[in-house]
Amino acid sequence: MALTILDEQLESIQLSAEVQEKALQKAKEGYVMTLLEVGEISSGRAGKILGVPRLAVIEMMKKWGISLFDDSQNLEELRQEVEQAELILNQQIS
Repeated sequence: MALTILDEQLESIQLSAEVQEKALQKAKEGYVMTLLEVGEISSGRAGKILGVPRLAVIEMMKKWGISLFDDSQNLEELRQEVEQAELILNQQIS
């Protein structure tokens, strides 16, 4: 995946390699967090892309205000999902 940022105002700013690398890393984090927020990738995949453990991704999600849970579900859908998970767990135990 190649990401190119074209902006005339940014092109004229001279940065040291260290500052440029830091800015690129923050831009990458923002891009990955946006993909995570809209459901395009999982937290595990985000961790692989960013080169950090999944728990670090969860901390980043807090920082970016991204919920760990699917906020689009209503209470009934969540209840059904929990029931299905319980059935699967009970089958595995038996």
